Amino acid sequence: GAQAPLGFFDPLGCVADGDKENFDRLRWVELKHGRIAMLAVVGYLTTAAGVRFPGAEDIPGGFAALDNIPGMVWAQMVAT
Repeated sequence: GAQAPLGFFDPLGCVADGDKENFDRLRWVELKHGRIAMLAVVGYLTTAAGVRFPGAEDIPGGFAALDNIPGMVWAQMVAT
């Protein structure tokens, strides 16, 4: 965007062509990804606090949960 003191800041040249529609789309996508990242942090902190869904009480939090993921779930993640 264009904010003081930098003015128009586009170090990668993503909108060097001046296309306003592309600029608006990139801004919307950045906001969307930022919101998803914030939700991911809330989810991580919630499970770190010990809150679990019913039926998932025995699954550890953080990266230790990767060892407890069933094979079909791994297959689904790889396929998508």
